Amino acid sequence: MAKIGNIALGDFPLLLAPMEDVSDPPFRAVCKEGGADLMYTEFISSEGLIRDAAKSRQKLDIFEYERPIGIQLFGGEIDHMVQSAEIATQANPDLIDINYGCPVKAVACKGAGAALLQDIPKMVKMTEAIVKCTHLPVTVKTRLGWDDQTKNVTEVAERLQDIGIKALTIHGRTRVQMYKGTADWTLIGEIKNNPRIQIPIFGNGDIDSPEKALEYKDQYGVDGIMIGRAAIGNPWVFNQMKHFFETRSHLQPPTIEERVNVVKRHLDFSVRWKGERLGILEMRRHYSNYFRGLPNFKPVRTQLVESLSLAEINSLLEGLIEQYAGVLAA
Repeated sequence: MAKIGNIALGDFPLLLAPMEDVSDPPFRAVCKEGGADLMYTEFISSEGLIRDAAKSRQKLDIFEYERPIGIQLFGGEIDHMVQSAEIATQANPDLIDINYGCPVKAVACKGAGAALLQDIPKMVKMTEAIVKCTHLPVTVKTRLGWDDQTKNVTEVAERLQDIGIKALTIHGRTRVQMYKGTADWTLIGEIKNNPRIQIPIFGNGDIDSPEKALEYKDQYGVDGIMIGRAAIGNPWVFNQMKHFFETRSHLQPPTIEERVNVVKRHLDFSVRWKGERLGILEMRRHYSNYFRGLPNFKPVRTQLVESLSLAEINSLLEGLIEQYAGVLAA
């Protein structure tokens, strides 16, 4: 049984990764329906929270049906991270997660995210300050290291555990790799099997099928897996993996009707959360992913992304059921 503090997550939890411009409440809602055991907000800038920036504040929105849910923070200044953790605690999540893994320049070049892998003493000091400022469990997401010469995640895991974090998620790439190449889970497995490590270790990176999820579960012995890009347009991936773990057989792929119904629920959540116009606009990025593999989908996609009418979009979606009856997307 994997536990983060007092949060019981089952025998082998599947986590939804925090993804910028993806892991918002509407997307999290359909992933929860699809079997996600623990989810995180998009990562939130500590500077934005302190300045009371509307976009950062809105990312604190969490709903009861999402629990357990973690708020993920990033920043380069210890005192600002503490202030933002105090603000996030007031939003009443189940845990606070610190991002020491984001590789993008806009984050890392400001001394935040994966940049802290170059300054372990500061990372430890920042984490300890956050652990002390909140009553919630604090978890961390990070990478193997900055580059191939500095894969220091073993030291990171031990030192962060010693100051009180309750779980660690490790992405199997360095910062320099960004999202290229293949994720290396070898170090993740070594950390999980380190007798000094008592907290849950979750693996992340390149898990895109039930077969691979089971293979890595068995090979590396991690406590759970975090799913990122494989869930985009595919929120039922969590239940597909769980079914495969239990039966070694695949669930039937979702029918076009099931796909359409999930998209309509996603759109409905989006409109209720953001308002009709913005909810419709923000949904546009998802259609291609949901209907990936459908032949001749492009003309319908064009209509979907050009329409600002909720009734028209729902009518177009309904039309897909008839148009693609009996056709399964890849």
